[in-house]
Amino acid sequence: MEPRSLATEAVHAGREDLAGLGLHAVPLDLSTTYPSYDTRAEAARLDAFAATGELPAGPPVYARLDNPTTARFETALARLEGAEAAVAFASGMAALSAVLLARAAMGLRHVVAVRPLYGCSDHLLTAGLLGTEVTWVDPAGIADAIRADTGLVMVETPANPTLAELDLPAVAHSCGAVPLLADNTFATPVLQRPLAAGARMVLHSATKYLGGHGDVLGGVVACDAEFARRLRQVRFATGGVLHPLAGYLLLRGLATLPVRMRAASATAALLAERLAADPRVTRTYYPRIGGAMIAFEVAGDPHAVTAGVRLITPAVSLGSVDTLIQHPASISHRIVDEGDRRRAGVSDRLLRMSVGLEDPEDLWADLDGALSASERARPQATASR
Repeated sequence: MEPRSLATEAVHAGREDLAGLGLHAVPLDLSTTYPSYDTRAEAARLDAFAATGELPAGPPVYARLDNPTTARFETALARLEGAEAAVAFASGMAALSAVLLARAAMGLRHVVAVRPLYGCSDHLLTAGLLGTEVTWVDPAGIADAIRADTGLVMVETPANPTLAELDLPAVAHSCGAVPLLADNTFATPVLQRPLAAGARMVLHSATKYLGGHGDVLGGVVACDAEFARRLRQVRFATGGVLHPLAGYLLLRGLATLPVRMRAASATAALLAERLAADPRVTRTYYPRIGGAMIAFEVAGDPHAVTAGVRLITPAVSLGSVDTLIQHPASISHRIVDEGDRRRAGVSDRLLRMSVGLEDPEDLWADLDGALSASERARPQATASR
């Protein structure tokens, strides 16, 4: 196939066979099971999957093993990330869990990680719920932290919620032979392709920008074909499958991903510039690579900002067509130990905003009013410390 631009791939990847099927829109297959008249052949196919993780050739067997609609989304995302394969799950956390379980099954339970990460990712690693042990380091300490049983180095860049950026090629070099997993949820393949920078796996909470409309949960890992087979075996055994309707919505979301990301990023850059110049804001964080996420610390009461917006929605999550704002120390990173949270730069005055597709002047007017409310609440916030 001739190389195609990312915008073209976003529209066409995973859909190339539709014309031959006499279709234009992607079909949605909601079957949970499929006819199996030749049970001897089915037994051989399942044996092959159990042994190798390779999806059986021929028609589907059972929805926990494979689904044609979800497979289209996986094909498209792999192409956008420049990966050999992608494996989709019911959520981003299910995807990360599968990665950890797959590495642990190889006797590699130790993880080296760099903060900040998404709060639930941090909690999953720290709590050892899957039998993993984590060593938290600064990027410069990655190489020294690697042990014989290290199965993974995990980073997120730009990071949630501070938007801290890492030099991915340098981090990948520090990993040596240990696979680097990069959470690319905030950047998406529109702004960054971690595999091209040396990462071995790319994680997405597909709930966010890949879906793009706040109406679907999903997660996906882009990686090489060998590790994808291991992930499919974990998915089959644990049941963390992506529902086909979610696969359908995510594939549809990919078609507009480049357009949405570029439009939202342009608005975010404008708002970040204004926030950085506003005396009611003490610090603004915006990535060098751009993007639709902004973080900022206020001089006044951050809770008054989330209570004071009217157009912007005060809510957890991100990546939708509408703008969302939240207080990480109260919600997305509440589960992280307070000391660890603060050392990672997540202060009590930090707000995280996911910029959508509204007119920037309308968004600024809403922020301006909320920031003024924050200033009015400042004496109470100071007195309550």
